[in-house]
Amino acid sequence: MGLFKSNLPRRFNHQYIYVDERKEKLNKIEEKAKRELGMLPEKEWSPEDIRGKFIEGTVHLKRRKQSGKKPLSYATLIIGIIVALVILRWLVVGSL
Repeated sequence: MGLFKSNLPRRFNHQYIYVDERKEKLNKIEEKAKRELGMLPEKEWSPEDIRGKFIEGTVHLKRRKQSGKKPLSYATLIIGIIVALVILRWLVVGSL
């Protein structure tokens, strides 16, 4: 009775073939030790850096940033809705 039971698709499971996990772990430990000893500068990040990465990842946000146009403000949208309601009332009732 396959009517009520639907099989789910197989989940994606990507396993790397040419990865040396031990080598990566040793590199991380070495980098951490160098940072603690002062041989490498500390990793610094800020929320602005993260926010910039999201904008870089999307094409339409890049285009908006390059064009310099800003999205419509709430005030503009509210005025537009009020004007649309006045026009709708004028069409239905026949007078303002």
